[in-house]
Amino acid sequence: MSEQSMSIERNAGMTRTMWSDRLRHWFRHTPSYLLLGAWSLFTVFVIGWIALASLKSNREVFREPWKLPTELQFSNYERAWDAAQLGNNFFNSVIIVGASVIIILAVSAPASYILSRARFRGRGLLTMVYIAGIGIPYPLLFIPLFAMLAGMGLVNTRHGLILVYVSLSIPFTVYILTGFFSTLPSDLEDAAVIDGCNDFQVFRHVMLPLASPGILTAAIFNFIGLWNEFQLALIFIQDPAQRPLSLGLYSLKNSMTYTGDWVGLFAGVVLVMAPTILLFIILSERMISGITMGSVK
Repeated sequence: MSEQSMSIERNAGMTRTMWSDRLRHWFRHTPSYLLLGAWSLFTVFVIGWIALASLKSNREVFREPWKLPTELQFSNYERAWDAAQLGNNFFNSVIIVGASVIIILAVSAPASYILSRARFRGRGLLTMVYIAGIGIPYPLLFIPLFAMLAGMGLVNTRHGLILVYVSLSIPFTVYILTGFFSTLPSDLEDAAVIDGCNDFQVFRHVMLPLASPGILTAAIFNFIGLWNEFQLALIFIQDPAQRPLSLGLYSLKNSMTYTGDWVGLFAGVVLVMAPTILLFIILSERMISGITMGSVK
């Protein structure tokens, strides 16, 4: 009987300890959960309101801002796409950002592989140079970059902006991919070398497929950052026919001061946000798994 009582008391003590640990954990993390939850709800509310407002008329937006549209005004998107030339800006952004991301990954992946797997004199110094490139503020580079592009005749061209995007994004991408390649097992490299693969074949056929989650994560980060980039495009692109989508939206916003077509502006904002939101929704799980993989050593 005494052993049964001791067993009951021991189980009760373990239950109390478990619940106390849970309550302590809950109270410690509740402020963070509330803050993140409130911020997420606010973000979803703002995006949803802008999307609904883009389907209203100007009169409905100001008279009934919180009600659903009585009639969907898809003409707002047609007006933003054609009259405001956002269609041409969208095409420019696809070319500039797509080409930039491909070149960034084509340069950064081999460099990251060498920095993480090879052993040579000066490897640590070269890695620190890449990391130091992340901390250079862009405004310090405006004048030298503009002078260099002007000397090459690439100012006010998509090729020049692509070159700027690639050169400024490589340090961050190398830093990310170096962490991914360093987590991959070296036994697979040794097995490939024994099978007769050279260094390039080992990288191309063995290590690159294994690092695909990290490469996808780097591609998503670069795509989102360059798609929304404004400052560099404003400096190096003045021709309206060459402007990316961010500059097109800025021009549309300035024109709203005189035309008052606010629903057209909201439609333009949706056109800018939609690709990045869809990309994140479709690839979010792979991106999170890639980040987790790169953080484990």
